[in-house]
Amino acid sequence: MNKSFNKLKVLRGLEINPVINFTLSYSQSATPETYNDLLYEIYSAGAENAYFSYVQNCVLHDENAFSVTCAGGADVSDYLKCAYLHDLKIIFEAALNFTNSSDFRFGKCLPLFDCGNDSLLIYKLENFYRENGYGNFIDSKAFTYRNDKFVPMTNLTETGLSDLKDYCDEKELIENNFKNFINGLPFSHMLLYGDRGTGKSSTVHAMFNKYCNRGLRLIEINPHGIDKISDIRQKTASLKLKFLLFIDDLALAENDERASVLKSAIEGTAQGGGNVMIAATSNRRHIVNEKFTDRENSVHKSDNIEEQLSLSDRFGLTVLFSSTDKACYLSIVDQLAADRGITLEVEKLKTLAERWAILNGGRSPRRAKQFTDFVFACQKSGRPVDF
Repeated sequence: MNKSFNKLKVLRGLEINPVINFTLSYSQSATPETYNDLLYEIYSAGAENAYFSYVQNCVLHDENAFSVTCAGGADVSDYLKCAYLHDLKIIFEAALNFTNSSDFRFGKCLPLFDCGNDSLLIYKLENFYRENGYGNFIDSKAFTYRNDKFVPMTNLTETGLSDLKDYCDEKELIENNFKNFINGLPFSHMLLYGDRGTGKSSTVHAMFNKYCNRGLRLIEINPHGIDKISDIRQKTASLKLKFLLFIDDLALAENDERASVLKSAIEGTAQGGGNVMIAATSNRRHIVNEKFTDRENSVHKSDNIEEQLSLSDRFGLTVLFSSTDKACYLSIVDQLAADRGITLEVEKLKTLAERWAILNGGRSPRRAKQFTDFVFACQKSGRPVDF
């Protein structure tokens, strides 16, 4: 450990940040070598145009006793407040050594830290963490859960509800449930089921995109991570944020232990006041795969069937995304084409859309989008629409 970090009482986790590390090193040993080391880290981090803001952002996003306590809504002891202020002073004073450097731009103080006194600073920071969470929860909206950690997702889809055509009744049911969840009203865990390409996952992502600025965070887990649901709930229970736990393409084999875990997780679907809502998608209404021989070989056939169905029945809201007929498919194509500004004559557009569906495995909203994307690309590049 850098000896400078021995002076810190709360913010020692920042040792892993090279810019902070060398900032403190140079404050203890101002040599050309340590200064050049610091410059290397500043440039590597892209912080040369706003060095002080970068340092403050590192402090703000650190996961530590102070930020976690504040985010959980608990009272922060005077001892912890004093220790945190002590560390802020050490780090910020070390950074201020470079105010006149000509090798990078020092930058401005972040408004959150621009306070007249320590009491006001602590007050502002406490409110900030309570409203925004701590660490990666501050800036990142969506996560996967890997190795017992929340890992921010990049390149999140920007799908909006206006991009998803038709299925109005289905979307209304789901959105009303989202509103209940966001507003602290009784809500239901959700199962969206139906054929491939009907927009189940896209609808979940679009709803999240609409409400993520109201304190909603997305946590995606694959079906193999179901056993981590209790861990996720425990780690998020004290936060004021709301968490959408999304399980895509859910299907379980008979006697899979994860089925019991998921049943327990969604027991009691109306959970007013809870801060985790589970949403799952599946191609099947009955998530646990059932073989015909299971019924034939079972001594108690009715009990066996009930067990197979009991998992899906635990979801308080089940929404069917049915397959599209010809009229619905062409309606979606027409709407997407209008959004794209596609200028093909209507009858030709319909004929090509039908041919696309035949060649690519049937009609669905996914096929409609793929078709209109293809036509749009052809028109923009000046190529004939031919396939």
